[in-house]
Amino acid sequence: MPAPAVKINEQWKIALEEEFAKPYFRNLIAFLKQEKSEGKVIYPAGPLIFNAYDSTPLDAVKVVILGQDPYHNPGQAMGLSFSVPRGTSIPPSLRNIYKELHDSLGLSIPAHGDLSDWARQGVFLLNAMLTVERNQPGSHQRSGWQYFTDASIKVINAQREHVVFMLWGAFAQKKAALIDPQRHLILSSAHPSPFSADRGFFGNQHFKLANDYLVKHGQAPIDWQVGA
Repeated sequence: MPAPAVKINEQWKIALEEEFAKPYFRNLIAFLKQEKSEGKVIYPAGPLIFNAYDSTPLDAVKVVILGQDPYHNPGQAMGLSFSVPRGTSIPPSLRNIYKELHDSLGLSIPAHGDLSDWARQGVFLLNAMLTVERNQPGSHQRSGWQYFTDASIKVINAQREHVVFMLWGAFAQKKAALIDPQRHLILSSAHPSPFSADRGFFGNQHFKLANDYLVKHGQAPIDWQVGA
């Protein structure tokens, strides 16, 4: 089975070619088609499902920020973890990410939540699940996406060097088992959600530590200031 005709960077298509041919992926596609045939609304829109992959080619990945689900409210999901389109209200977790950037690096807090600038610089904004049903958080957690995104992390681990993995919260931290800490930097803390940010996300200095590590290994740092 060839890689699907979706908007996804060619490097990723090649690197994940075997995944597209596996039974779980065929079942996943069938599941999504069935959900849509039943009139369910799926986020993000089809062309944006692989937006993280299309925005950050494999050979450009410097940092991975791992989320769990896409946003499940209308108008929010854009295929990049924690990111929402311009003109959309900034979600609470992203507001806390901006607060940490302000407190640790002195950056101004943006008026929008579009993190595409980060993606273009090599920040792979990956959700473990690439789709969700409208207003149903966690609804696709058993759909098969976890196998695909785990394979993506394994590809980065094997084919890239000196990548920073930001693992926020217990769910993301489980993915550390897929990463070689001798080749990459793993940064773990509480999740930026308002329910947990005070328990270790604020003050984690992850954005500064990431840039220090990139520079140490001869790479350009990320400009974390989200543009106006």
